[in-house]
Amino acid sequence: MDVVDAHCHIISEDRTAYPQAPIGGKQSTWAATRPVTAEGMVSRMDAAGIDQAVLVQATTNYGYDNSYVIDSCRRRPDRFVAVGTVDPLRADAAASLKAAVGDGGLSGVRLFTSGSTVPTQGEWFAAPETYPFWEQAGESGVPVCLQMRLGPATEQLVEILERFAGVTVLLDHIGYPDIVASPAQAGAEVAELGVHPGLHLKLTHRNLERLRDVGERAGDFLTPVIQAFGAERIAWGSNCPAAEQSLPELLALAESVLAGLPERDRQEIFAGTSRRLYPGLGG
Repeated sequence: MDVVDAHCHIISEDRTAYPQAPIGGKQSTWAATRPVTAEGMVSRMDAAGIDQAVLVQATTNYGYDNSYVIDSCRRRPDRFVAVGTVDPLRADAAASLKAAVGDGGLSGVRLFTSGSTVPTQGEWFAAPETYPFWEQAGESGVPVCLQMRLGPATEQLVEILERFAGVTVLLDHIGYPDIVASPAQAGAEVAELGVHPGLHLKLTHRNLERLRDVGERAGDFLTPVIQAFGAERIAWGSNCPAAEQSLPELLALAESVLAGLPERDRQEIFAGTSRRLYPGLGG
């Protein structure tokens, strides 16, 4: 089966060429304890049978310096495309994004509004100061990966999706829906967002572990979400090495949880969606 990993991170061993500058000044635990270089990621991909991958900027190690993911993609364009990070609140955000995409540069951009080093969900991604950034993202045709938690900030997400209908947003970890508390309720809440054609979902171990844990009730979440979005708007990503499991284990988890889906849906989730979002992957 054709497999594209839509979400993995790399960290160089060369701190002189690629100095640490984590967002908020705090490095994530995984970046400090189990970093993986671009070469190491290729080895892990080969072991897992993964053809290509999207290198998502390790914001908790490099902040807004996208040098390593860009350089790694230029060295191995057959295996990688790059998603970098831009500060959308800066006055030059739109110009910076325009300059960074295409011609061997970024194939996408990521906004890190909540995560391991940002415990409080930021709602700044929808502030008026960010509008030039969103406009440029639409003009450039690059997907915007949005790391956020659904809940209080969902209103801001909807605002962006409605104001900038031409922008493609890829919601990292599906916004961390509370699957364990109620798969059906979580599925219904995510499915409501399917009316926005620009919104895509990134399915990772953060969701798959919860779906595995709820057993037969996993369908209460997956069925309405896939019906609302279609598999062609859902992409699988490993989150390696932020996830503690090995890359083959992460792929096996996804294959196990999604085993009951039609083959066409599985192919879309494991590769088709990513290849459309990131044409640089080819095919």
